[in-house]
Amino acid sequence: MTEQERVTVNDPQAPVNNGAGHQYNFYGGVDWMVRRGVESLRIVREDRLRLADRFVPPGHYRDAAERLEKPGSVVLLEARPGTGRRAAAIMLLHELGEDGDRDGDGDADEESVRFDELSALGNDEGGAPAPFGEGDRFLLDLSPIADEELYAKAQRRLAMYRSQVQEAGAHMVAVLPWGMDHARLPDLEPLTVGLERPRGISVLTRHLRMDRMPFRPADLRGAGLQPLYDRSPMRELARLAGLVRTAKNSGRFGTDFAGWLDQALHAVTDRAGEVGRQVAAVSTAPERGLLLAAAVFEGARADTVHTVWRGLMRTVGHEEETTIELARTDFGQHLTALGIERDADGRLRFGQLAYAEAVRTYFWANFPGMRDALRDWIGQAAGLRELTTDDRMNVVVRFGEQSLAVGRPDHLFDLVVRWADGATGTSCDQRALAALELGLSHVTFGGWFRSRMYQCLRSGLSQGLTRVLTAACVQSLAATHPDQAIVRLHHLAVRQGEAAREARTALLGLAGREHRLYRLLIDRLRERVRREPRGAEPHLRLLTELSGSDRAPDPPPWPSLFVGWEAVFSQPPTDLWNPLVSSWLNTVAGDSTREMALDVMVRATHGDATALHRLYAIAYGWAGSARHPSQAAVAALFWRHIDRAQYARTEPDTGQQTTEEER
Repeated sequence: MTEQERVTVNDPQAPVNNGAGHQYNFYGGVDWMVRRGVESLRIVREDRLRLADRFVPPGHYRDAAERLEKPGSVVLLEARPGTGRRAAAIMLLHELGEDGDRDGDGDADEESVRFDELSALGNDEGGAPAPFGEGDRFLLDLSPIADEELYAKAQRRLAMYRSQVQEAGAHMVAVLPWGMDHARLPDLEPLTVGLERPRGISVLTRHLRMDRMPFRPADLRGAGLQPLYDRSPMRELARLAGLVRTAKNSGRFGTDFAGWLDQALHAVTDRAGEVGRQVAAVSTAPERGLLLAAAVFEGARADTVHTVWRGLMRTVGHEEETTIELARTDFGQHLTALGIERDADGRLRFGQLAYAEAVRTYFWANFPGMRDALRDWIGQAAGLRELTTDDRMNVVVRFGEQSLAVGRPDHLFDLVVRWADGATGTSCDQRALAALELGLSHVTFGGWFRSRMYQCLRSGLSQGLTRVLTAACVQSLAATHPDQAIVRLHHLAVRQGEAAREARTALLGLAGREHRLYRLLIDRLRERVRREPRGAEPHLRLLTELSGSDRAPDPPPWPSLFVGWEAVFSQPPTDLWNPLVSSWLNTVAGDSTREMALDVMVRATHGDATALHRLYAIAYGWAGSARHPSQAAVAALFWRHIDRAQYARTEPDTGQQTTEEER
């Protein structure tokens, strides 16, 4: 059980009969998806399943679960930090049932039920609307808030969410900040459940069993473990179990569970003190620099560590020794004196489990004036040709972890930009991408990185940074925050250059994954075309390609296509119309179940004579090249729809959503 989780409104109008043929009832217009101050921060299902395997319910968890069962219910959790309160909130929502299984029949529809995290203080990340629907599940984490003014603002948003949840028949769990009960609104008290710390030994046992560790219950009853069971945060118990696994897999700490546990226990209880004593005993800057370089580059070859060590000394302004190298203490002696081992492959590591991590933590925590220099050093050293891909990724992650631990996400993002801007060729810089994905997945600073990405879109971007942002949207953000990925990719796709074309392909691919994202992008593009007529061309091109037959989801979402075609046909006829219309004529010729496209496309013109004439001409040219009778039949059917729109007496078309959208 751990708190470290890295973790979408229809407004129908009256139906209109448009004359002869079927009646199609559309729910359309610019407000089809109304923003209500909600952004989608989707909690990845795979992460929830992994958490479920390791979760130990805290005290009063079942009380909260019973309160949450009723549709429209809201539960507020209050618990001390380290109790696993966020994990408990996620599990309460997760255990309501499989995503999309509204009927309990085991058939999940990923689009029908949402499992999202709501923003506590509003949209500052360029988010997009997330509709509240029946059975949807939402997490609201207010636990990081420590300021009474911010808490008051967050409670106002909580009240708004509560109303929407109750109206929609959804479910929401909010995690309250600890020690702020004096500032809590009175009407929230009946919704609050206080959680108690779960048994620490149960948490450790569950993690070890899921890691298939061979142990006996008696192995976990040592005196040294009891303080951890009583006081350590749940994430520390999870870390302890992970260190036991690391000790076993390393093959360097014996073959029995007692030895692995002993190493892991020392790693979580004694390492900080040991490192502090060693740094105090090491009096010279070069020795301390080597200790840090070996910790950051642990696992790299000795020669590489020597190179980055010298680079660190130059970065911090240490003058080189004037004596020749033969007169100095040799490198091996330096390593031995610091307790650093060189294995048979020439790679360096510390003799004690997790010692390198403790060294890194010590230097970042206790030498704050060096952090800028350490950022610059890593920026250069991570590009050394001698490093393997694994070495390079290890360094990026280690630097990122320490920067985030001391509250400097800007240092990590600085390197994202630096590495991406320096990239050559057409490939995406993997260091920059790894660093950005690390930031995006962070519980505390994930929102900061999403916001920073959004801010970047308002300025000039290099081709390299465009590629990194695109890859992060596709590989990371699309899984956790798909609405925000759509927003960012849209901004990237309308730029100039090859990297923008790659972003365009990624955007269209992501939008085609599900009907909700498809409609979200259509609405964004339509709004840009309407709002920015002088700069509409790139948005119009995207909209035209998106609403072509090869990009539409299956089955075709006719209401969304109607809205897209409506926006395209509201513009003067352009060279974009021909491939769009022809793509659907080809589709209908090959699949008669798509015939509805012809009528919906004609209705999207709202009877505009110029647009209808253009559609007629496109179909005429398409049929003129026909080599199969089915094409002539499709063209004839299309013309009949056009004729009815031109000459038949019809009611005004309001562009409403069809009730036959699956025809």
